[in-house]
Amino acid sequence: MLEHILRRMGFGASPADLALWAGVPIDTVIDRLLNYESASTDHDAKIGSPEYVGITTSAGNPFSANTLINDARQRWLFRMIHSQRPLEEKMAMFWHNHFATAYSKLAGAVGQERATRLMDNDPSSLEGSPAGQIQVLRQFATGSFPGMLLAMAKDPAMVYYLDSQLNTRTRPQENFGREVMELFSLGIGNYTEADVYAAARVFTGFNWQILGDRALATASYYTFLYRAADHDTNAKTFTFAIYPDGGKTIPARAAAAGEQDALDLILALARHPATARRLATRLYQFFVNETSVPDAALVNAMANSYLGNNYNIKAVLRTLFQSQQFRNPANFFQRYSWPIEYVVRAIKETGWTGFTVNSVMTPLTNMGQQLYEPPDVNGWELGPGWISTSSMLSRMNFAVTLAANQRFNLARDAQPHRATPDRVLQYMLARFPNMGFTSTATNAMTDYLRSTAWTGTDAQLQTRVPGLTRLIVGSGEYQFN
Repeated sequence: MLEHILRRMGFGASPADLALWAGVPIDTVIDRLLNYESASTDHDAKIGSPEYVGITTSAGNPFSANTLINDARQRWLFRMIHSQRPLEEKMAMFWHNHFATAYSKLAGAVGQERATRLMDNDPSSLEGSPAGQIQVLRQFATGSFPGMLLAMAKDPAMVYYLDSQLNTRTRPQENFGREVMELFSLGIGNYTEADVYAAARVFTGFNWQILGDRALATASYYTFLYRAADHDTNAKTFTFAIYPDGGKTIPARAAAAGEQDALDLILALARHPATARRLATRLYQFFVNETSVPDAALVNAMANSYLGNNYNIKAVLRTLFQSQQFRNPANFFQRYSWPIEYVVRAIKETGWTGFTVNSVMTPLTNMGQQLYEPPDVNGWELGPGWISTSSMLSRMNFAVTLAANQRFNLARDAQPHRATPDRVLQYMLARFPNMGFTSTATNAMTDYLRSTAWTGTDAQLQTRVPGLTRLIVGSGEYQFN
């Protein structure tokens, strides 16, 4: 059960994590992971320390996660592995897919340095600069959904990604107006094309601006800008209620007050029952089970928690994590691991001494997922599509690389079990939780360990234990979360 909780509410558990939580009541574990606000945020200060997973800088350049995209990716992977607030990073990943925004489009417009700031800037890195999109998603990860939705409407990365800077009263641009309903809130079937056009008019004037030292890419940044002159001041009527009294029309307003239009619409979308059901369903599939039809009773309970707690995400998660469905062994390993989840979990369970997160960049691309680069506004295609022939080969190759890198540490950890191959196998299967191997598969693993006479020497462990690791971590049974 503990491994399941740490895998679902984070990215898996290292042996040290399991030791830390050993003996703690399950309800307490869940409560502490959910209410992580008091946990340390010193993870970035650990970057570069030898006891943690390594990072790699480009030749001659200092580590710069706020202006170099590869360094930003390394920083986020480092946090996933070492953060004491694992649910915060797990939810940031969930919302990154929900509010999908691709770095490459931004970089094509403003260059690598400014695009990296747009995606994941730490405001402390440059005076006056705002939090990047992923930092904002962390801030709202388990908080107010209306607040997050409004923050995304004003997020400079989102503004450019969905062409909001082109949306004016004389030429409405519908991209954001459509996606804020179709993908971010209500879902298909709960709005009309007339609603899309009205929503586009609501967000007219939402733009961005560059500040700081414009001549220096590393010293400048983009912020939200509301251009009142571009805002459509006329009334906007929808097919669904905008106000609690049932009113469906946002009234005409002076251009200077036009941002209130967006606030009115976002609150209406956030409190709509369709949004509650959609968020509840997506969270259920992310944390409980995506291989079967969602449990209707739990989804309804989660939606009611959302509607009854001021549209707060933590209330929804509390209902989910306290449910029997979340703790039911029948739902263990019933999610297809995203490449990011697979890689981070494998590193945590295998070990990282002497390993660098930069080593996973190419494997992640080959597996079909790279941080800050969803394929389009729909996000990544989830489910069994992750486990294609080519992506499985990439996962198996990564398992080979990681196991070889950690061979001495793996062999050392297996020494207490060296008496027989069966004991080594049982230890390894426990270290790398999986959905269960057939007896044929476990017999084949035993045969592998016995392929030469078993002596249990250090030399034999250094060969056989890494080999067994790559067989387990690269297996189909290990690809489920």
